[in-house]
Amino acid sequence: MDFQLTEEQKMFQSMVRDFANNVVKPEAARIDEEGKYPAGIIKKAAELGIFGITIDEKYGGSGGDYLSMTLCSEELARASAGVATIFLANLSLACYPIYKFGTEEQKKKYVTPIAKGEKICCFALTEPGAGSDAAAMQTTATRDGDNFVLNGNKIFITNGAEASIAVVFATEDKSKGNKGISAFIVESNTPGYSVGKLEHKMGIHGSSTTELIFENCRIPKANQLGESGRGLRYALESIDSSRVTVGAQALGISQAAFDDAISYAQTRVQFGKPLAQHQAIQWMLADMATQIDAARMLVYRAAWLKDQGLPYMKESAMAKLYAAEISSFVTNKAMQIHGGYGYCRDYPMERYLRDAKITEIYEGTSEMQRMTIARAITKQ
Repeated sequence: MDFQLTEEQKMFQSMVRDFANNVVKPEAARIDEEGKYPAGIIKKAAELGIFGITIDEKYGGSGGDYLSMTLCSEELARASAGVATIFLANLSLACYPIYKFGTEEQKKKYVTPIAKGEKICCFALTEPGAGSDAAAMQTTATRDGDNFVLNGNKIFITNGAEASIAVVFATEDKSKGNKGISAFIVESNTPGYSVGKLEHKMGIHGSSTTELIFENCRIPKANQLGESGRGLRYALESIDSSRVTVGAQALGISQAAFDDAISYAQTRVQFGKPLAQHQAIQWMLADMATQIDAARMLVYRAAWLKDQGLPYMKESAMAKLYAAEISSFVTNKAMQIHGGYGYCRDYPMERYLRDAKITEIYEGTSEMQRMTIARAITKQ
C-alpha cells in the first residue's frame, strides 16, 4: 500500500495550507466571536478554485480527486472549523447529489455556479421529528400538473442563510415509507421558500445553521432530482460521501490543537523546566500524536477507496467515528496542557474544543456510525 500523496496532491495541499494560514487563520478568532458569514474569505477561496475541486472542468471545476477534497477540508479546519463547514457542506454534501444524479441540464444550471463559488448550496434533509431517522420526514411534495408543491420545514440546515440553491427531500407518498421520498432542487427565491430560525451554536461559528420553511412552494417538474421514490437513497449516498470530509474536518481541528499544545508545552516552564519535559505531559502528547496519525490513515483510506471506485461505506463510517471522537479527546487534553490559559479566549483552545463536538453529531452521530459498521461486518 502506498501511503504517499502524489506530487499534484502535495501541491494542492500546500496551496490550501498557505491560504488557510495566511488568509483564514488570522480571521478565525473574529469569525468565532462575531459569528458572521465570512463572505470575503469565501470569495477568495472560490478564486482559488477549491469549491469545484472534484467537479469536472466542463461544469466549472478542476476535475480533482476526492482525496484532494479531503485534504482541503483538513487544512481549512486547522485554521477555522466554521470555514471548513461552509466548504464541505456546500461541495461534498449539497452539490454531490446534483452532480451525481442530476440531468445534464441540471448540472449546467446548478453545479457550474456552485463549482465557481458564485452560489452556495445547502442540503435540506433533517426535520424536527426526523434526525437520524430520516425516513420519518413529514415534508410533502404534491404533484400538480407539471409542478410539485412543497410543504413542510427543515431544521439544522448548514449554509441555510446564504444558500441560493437547496437540495430538498420530501415524501410524495407517505404510504410507501422510505420508497415514497424524492429529491428536489429548489432555488431560494422561489415563492413559498423562506429561512426561519437561525441557530446559535456552541461552535463552528461563521457557518449558518437554520430552519427552512416551505409553504405551498411550487417548483417545476424539471427540478425533481433523479427518479421518484429514490430520494432517501440519494441522501444516504451523499452522506456516506460527506462523512469522509467531516472526518477530515475533525482531523484538522485535532491537528491544530495538538500543534498549539506542543508549542505551549515547549515554552511554558513549571517547576524549573518546560512542560514538555514532564512525563505526565509527554504521555498526553504521545497519545494525541498516535491517535491523530491513526485517524489520518482511516480518513485518507476512505477517500482513496472512493477514488478507486471501491466500496467505502464501512470505511467512511469508521473514519468519521474515530476522527470525531479523538478530536474531542485531543482538544480536551490540549486544553488541559494549557491549564487556565486554555480556558480563556485569548487562546484558541476553547474554540477547538467547542468546534470538535459537532463532528460527533452531524453527518450521522457516532452511534449511527457504529450501527453502520456493525451491520457491514455482520452482513445484516
